[in-house]
Amino acid sequence: MKQILNLLLVIPCVVFAQEVQKPTPKSEKNTDKFKQMYDLLATPNMYRTASGAPGPEYYQQKADYKIDIELDDKNTKLYGQETVTYTNNAKESLDYLWMQLDQNQQSRKSLSPLVENNVTDPASSPKGFSRKYLEEDFDGGFNIDYVKDALGKPIQYSINQTMMRIELATPLKHNEKITFSIKWWYNINNYRLDGGRSGYEQFEDGNRLYVIAQFYPRMAVYNDVEGWQNMQFWGSGEFALAFGDFQVNITVPADHILEATGDLLNRSEVFSAAQLARYTLAEKTFDNPVIVVTQAEAEASEKGFSDKKKTWKFNATNVRDFGISTSRKFMYDAMAVKLPTRNTMAISLYPKEGNPLWGEYSTRAVAHTLKSYSSHTFDYPYPKAISINAEDQGMEYPMICWNWGRPDADGKYTDRVKNGMISVIVHEVGHNYFPMIVNSDERQWTWMDEGLNSFMEYMALKEWDKDFPADRGPANLIVPYMSGDQKGLEPIMSNSESIRQFGNNAYGKPAAALNILRETVIGREKFDYAFKTYANRWKFKHPTPEDFFRTMEDASAFDLDWYWRGWFYTTDYNDIGIKEVKKYFVSNEPSKETDNFLKTRRRRNRIEGAMVYMVAEGSESFKADLNKPFDIKNSKALEDYIQQNFSTEERAKLKSPKYFYQVTFDKPGELVMPIIVELTFEDGTTETHHFPAQIWRMNDKEANRTFATDKEVIKIVIDPKQETADVDTTNNTWPKQEVKSKFD
Repeated sequence: MKQILNLLLVIPCVVFAQEVQKPTPKSEKNTDKFKQMYDLLATPNMYRTASGAPGPEYYQQKADYKIDIELDDKNTKLYGQETVTYTNNAKESLDYLWMQLDQNQQSRKSLSPLVENNVTDPASSPKGFSRKYLEEDFDGGFNIDYVKDALGKPIQYSINQTMMRIELATPLKHNEKITFSIKWWYNINNYRLDGGRSGYEQFEDGNRLYVIAQFYPRMAVYNDVEGWQNMQFWGSGEFALAFGDFQVNITVPADHILEATGDLLNRSEVFSAAQLARYTLAEKTFDNPVIVVTQAEAEASEKGFSDKKKTWKFNATNVRDFGISTSRKFMYDAMAVKLPTRNTMAISLYPKEGNPLWGEYSTRAVAHTLKSYSSHTFDYPYPKAISINAEDQGMEYPMICWNWGRPDADGKYTDRVKNGMISVIVHEVGHNYFPMIVNSDERQWTWMDEGLNSFMEYMALKEWDKDFPADRGPANLIVPYMSGDQKGLEPIMSNSESIRQFGNNAYGKPAAALNILRETVIGREKFDYAFKTYANRWKFKHPTPEDFFRTMEDASAFDLDWYWRGWFYTTDYNDIGIKEVKKYFVSNEPSKETDNFLKTRRRRNRIEGAMVYMVAEGSESFKADLNKPFDIKNSKALEDYIQQNFSTEERAKLKSPKYFYQVTFDKPGELVMPIIVELTFEDGTTETHHFPAQIWRMNDKEANRTFATDKEVIKIVIDPKQETADVDTTNNTWPKQEVKSKFD
């Protein structure tokens, strides 16, 4: 410091006042890809901790239901009456309650169709034209007959589209319960004509196959994050629901076969003696499905159209919703599934139109899903998982889901149909874990259930068949989406109703992001531990994105803010290329470039004595006789140093590289990602190097690495196995390779 001051004193300095210019301040956007996410994540508190775990003050509400419903098959109507017992576990009092009336999206007065763009088709079928312009819209919304308190007195309520507010005479305090009842009915929609996630499928013989959900007024979620989750149901954002216990009695035509969420309490009353015996056998059979209701029995029933009724009684504990499927066309098969801590049942119901495909694969796919998902999270806690064959459907509820996929009329099917059916079964059964148990807010964050589940589905499909043609999960499959114009798209962290490309954004991209995180960034063992920690921390609870992000870091010891920020909060893409490769040789004499380097280095660090000189191939000082494998004798200074500082035994253990390659990587893409480099040697062998994403932390545009090798390198490739979703591979290879066009 003293020397610097002296220098400053002897330097003449003439400054004129009129020449003094105040520097213009510059504003620059912070582009630090590795800064912490305090600006994006909610502040930890006593409800949700900084580790991502539920805090000591975490709470959730409880909603219990007793429901009686009756299906009018002839007139396609559903009648119901429910008694709700709601427990307020929040510390604050509630002035009113909110319930979801999702079936109101099918109301003639629904606003959902009005928020969609509508264009005039240049041509359409007479049927399509008639439905669009001539026919009256289907009216399938709830008709509320009454809302009454526990004493049978009317309760005031108000309906706002798909939400209903229940007025309270006095605020519901902490730990208090309220019981009230609702009576309702609605017209069931033909989902193939009127759309919807539930409804019925009409067959030519007059029979119908019902998949019934959102069929009852349901309590909305109240939590520490948003208070009431009373966002309207527009159709894309699915459901946020409270856990509770259900007692449900379902009355249907006597010739129907039915399954639903929960334990069937009166199986002996609704099954024949033969069917009951077959089901008992299925409970003890773990290798192949047992046919409980045969095709012959189903075909006999579908010709009858009984006028008699039968009531099926179910009880479900600690579930967030309830689903039902019923038809006189149903066959039924089942098998037991052995998990490490318990046994459960895998069940399939399907019409004859689903055979032989469904009889061969459905229940086996259900059982495989339960085993695969359980191994990565927690043992499936419910008594059964049911797969329903409903054409043009793919939807999930606790313990039950509907899945598309049928053979041709002659019973033949392609591999594409078979694999598609297996994929959707695995996906929808997998939703039992996310979000039916790890109960994220689907109305807000679609990716938290669809993205995580698509990732789990990919692993399950590969465990089913290592060559299974999965369409989501691998990094390379998301490249077409991420290489497109990202300006018109939105990040993963977008509300469900604001997503343009739903499949890519909510399913494919988060699945690929998690797969890359597992395979390339963290590694399988550490990722699996962290992911299982998240699943177990938040099973039967309501996690947020922050809870997931923080838990994954907390349980893996990886700072992943850069990853969440890039993949989930931006539309940045990955593109890493090879800008330049320099080959160096060791010499006794410095090059001109080395002289300049040493002058600067010696001034700064006072480096003295003999040096080991590196000369770049093609440089001004390069000599042809240097183009030979490295030897210690190439550098007298290095030879002397080794002889003086290492014993004979130690010298025998020293590495002996012969070639030196300095590789400069550039990054046209904005996403920071690890660099994976494969070196190919002259003898055909390869060597792979992995550099963490933090290699970009000081320079977001370029990175350099020198490779000292025993053999001469003839080829260098970035990301040879397409692990990082690199959108442009034309700059990934050295020497640069000509890429043939599709025409060529």
